[in-house]
Amino acid sequence: MTTRPDHHLQPTTVDSQDSLRIEVRGDLDYASADLLVAEVTAGLSGQPALTDLHLSCAGLGAVDSMGLSALLMIGRRTTAAGVRLHLDDRPANLNRLLELTGTLEHLTAPSPVGAEETLGTGDSTVQARPTGQDANT
Repeated sequence: MTTRPDHHLQPTTVDSQDSLRIEVRGDLDYASADLLVAEVTAGLSGQPALTDLHLSCAGLGAVDSMGLSALLMIGRRTTAAGVRLHLDDRPANLNRLLELTGTLEHLTAPSPVGAEETLGTGDSTVQARPTGQDANT
């Protein structure tokens, strides 16, 4: 996928004590997927009390397979950190891609109350929560 200069990914981060909002503008593709993953990773590591990560997708342009891969990686990292992922204001093209690939529910399913699971990870145990939007977003 060729990205026009005016479509380069431009993440903007707005944070509070327990939530992080990243506004995504431009194309999420081969050339920019790592940028978004790095932005999210920095946010997750910089805020240990984080409970919610909101990716505002209203300004999102095209999304290719690497962009989808980045979203799935972000989903794995937020789950591992015990942070709930929200894909807010999804444009139709993103919804369609997620539906076609069978990942819509995986990335956006609401967490049932009390649905936290304990996952064993060798010597330690971590709390894992499903990612996705809740009724408040």
